[in-house]
Amino acid sequence: MLEIRPNCECCDKDLPPDSIEAMICTYECTFCKNCVDEILSNVCPNCGGGFCPRPIRPKMACRPGLSIAHQPASTQRIHTQYSLQDLRDFSALAKSIPPENR
Repeated sequence: MLEIRPNCECCDKDLPPDSIEAMICTYECTFCKNCVDEILSNVCPNCGGGFCPRPIRPKMACRPGLSIAHQPASTQRIHTQYSLQDLRDFSALAKSIPPENR
């Protein structure tokens, strides 16, 4: 089950559970859409993969026990260990290769 992390790992922007700005990679690294587009060039700085919009967990339980109220989002903030220049340099190596070919 997705953790639904609360922030962008790059700029620390709040990304609430219902945010349409949240982007994740296959390992659930979480960044805002602006950082993915402007800094990372759709290259995860951790795994090298691409990003997709993070799914939004339903507010209402359409089936018993299945909602954000029953499986709350994480409150643990995650921050990248890399500098902005490191992020840009890493993404430059792979941004011209489509994620499915990396």
